Amino acid sequence: MYQHVLVPTDGSDGTRRAIAHALTIANRFDATVHALSVVPEGPLGALENRADATAGARRAVERVEREAARDGVPVRTAVESGVPHEAILEYVDEEGIDMLVMGTQGRTGLDRVLVGSVAERVVRLADVPVVTVRLTDEIEIEDSAEAERLARERAATEGYAELSLREPPYRTSGTWTVTLESDRGPVAVDVDAVTGAVRIVE
Repeated sequence: MYQHVLVPTDGSDGTRRAIAHALTIANRFDATVHALSVVPEGPLGALENRADATAGARRAVERVEREAARDGVPVRTAVESGVPHEAILEYVDEEGIDMLVMGTQGRTGLDRVLVGSVAERVVRLADVPVVTVRLTDEIEIEDSAEAERLARERAATEGYAELSLREPPYRTSGTWTVTLESDRGPVAVDVDAVTGAVRIVE
């Protein structure tokens, strides 16, 4: 029934459940997941500079790519610029998307309002089914230092030594990514900000 499932993502914690739903649906129907992040332009422009917004968009789709690979789901990613709901609907038409799965909350402050507005417009205008997913998980690990501590502990138990921080930890879609330098080279560690689960990224 569904061959191509699109999950728009801005990398915020609110997309965590939407990504999980999209992967579950794709797995059930042997579909391909498409991860799209839109760098906003016009009146809905991002509340950060363009370079930071673009880097954040890339990290957002890379997060979906890693989750899909872990679940064995085919994935395609894209980063576009434009008015968010217009870019999403254009992608739906161009890529033959059968279903959209969207979070209804984005980043804090004004962006949260804007993301809600984007979801509403997509629901009204899309010609394909749209599943909306509301954020209900509570983020427990909000401090990057705590995420780093957990990542170091896990890396040490996996036999990595001489650990140092390679780059500052960042949180995307409810997951901290901590990249460490070790005696065996770089090692990336994911720390789930809700459950505290820690895993080495292969």
